[in-house]
Amino acid sequence: MRYLFGCLTIWIGLMACSPNNVKENPALGKLLEEENMSGVVGIFHNLAGDFVLSDRKWFRDSAAMPGASFHTVLTLIGVETGRIMDSSATLNGITLNQAFRGDSLSFFQELARRVGQDTLQSWLDTLGYARRYDTPRIAKLDSFWIDNSFRVTADEQLGVVKRLYFDQLPFQRRTHAIVSDMMVQSVSQDIKVAYHISENQEPNGSRIVWVQGWREKEKHPDFFVIQLRSEDPQADMKAAAARIIDRILAGFLP
Repeated sequence: MRYLFGCLTIWIGLMACSPNNVKENPALGKLLEEENMSGVVGIFHNLAGDFVLSDRKWFRDSAAMPGASFHTVLTLIGVETGRIMDSSATLNGITLNQAFRGDSLSFFQELARRVGQDTLQSWLDTLGYARRYDTPRIAKLDSFWIDNSFRVTADEQLGVVKRLYFDQLPFQRRTHAIVSDMMVQSVSQDIKVAYHISENQEPNGSRIVWVQGWREKEKHPDFFVIQLRSEDPQADMKAAAARIIDRILAGFLP
């Protein structure tokens, strides 16, 4: 059974932790600069119980549209409510696993419709999703996560994956396992790397990439979140995010 050693709790994040456990590391900021992008990188070292951030204020206070990163939460709700059974179940001719890894908007729009507005709103209220600055209400069932009506911080995003890993969200263990397994990107000997990467465009034209995940080494996890922003329509933001992930794994985790 997994046990929680850190002080991060969902949606509370740094506010619940001692300032002594939070450090800014300029080297993380340079990862973004070298890709000609703005944003933030946040790491939580679970055993040490400390945060290492590129920018403390951005991590806590700069909210952005969740976009396809919301598919993690929507999948948890969809599985828990039985609207979709497992990663091999299909909607519109595509499996959940394919849709999750490929960020199929049409798949998750249909899943949201099947969950229904009242049920989905109830779960979001229970989770406290996107509550850092607002009490958001679903206006349009199949697009609220891409129309800028919900906004989340990197702190909140990190809280989701941390509690997902430790089976601490208000879902059954099976539900946690299905989503966690779909996030796994690589397994080698005693190291497992899991994350969800998504690219989105805000209504003002800004492009945004979210990455949330963890690296588990010898059964000990460390968690990371990346938010990238760019105004360049030609930038390959997912490739930039992948390079940053590789450098985090190689140089910023124990």
